Amino acid sequence: PIIAPTQMEELKKLMDAKVGFVNLHYAVEYPKKYADPILNWLGGYYETDFSINPTWTAEIKSLPDNPITRGVKPFTIKDEWYYNIRFAPDMKGVTPILTATPPDNTRGTADAKTHPGREETLAWAFDRADGGRSFGFTGGHFHDNWGDENFRRLVVNAILWSANVEIPKEGAKVDLDKAELDKNLDRKGK
Repeated sequence: PIIAPTQMEELKKLMDAKVGFVNLHYAVEYPKKYADPILNWLGGYYETDFSINPTWTAEIKSLPDNPITRGVKPFTIKDEWYYNIRFAPDMKGVTPILTATPPDNTRGTADAKTHPGREETLAWAFDRADGGRSFGFTGGHFHDNWGDENFRRLVVNAILWSANVEIPKEGAKVDLDKAELDKNLDRKGK
């Protein structure tokens, strides 16, 4: 996460230039003191002691009609999915892209516990007030998940969308050989 004022200054310059802004997994976590600019730039963020980051299997049962979801089919995948995200007031500009209902026993913060059974947003698109585009994605903890074509295509589509690149109707091409995925893994403990 961004922790230094100089990093915020650099990010502000980029946001003022209306660049695409994509935050994956841990990158969606920001100190609460930066809430106002981050909500304006990303539309939501992981807030310590409010949001939660357990490992669980998300069943993505449906997807919205959005350029980011082109060529993506519903999928089920285990990851460290963050949820109970702090979003912009009234979700203004925010489009939930991935939603699922986590097991209630994973609701580990006081606020998360007040929402049993609630469907949670795990990835979102954000149309910034300045015309820029942003995307937040809370998955990405397990390397093997990138082997799932739908998981991979969703993120690639979102990067393209954030950069104002037209996404083909069948979605981005994301072919990947399993051997390539495993090629440079560090075999810890072996």
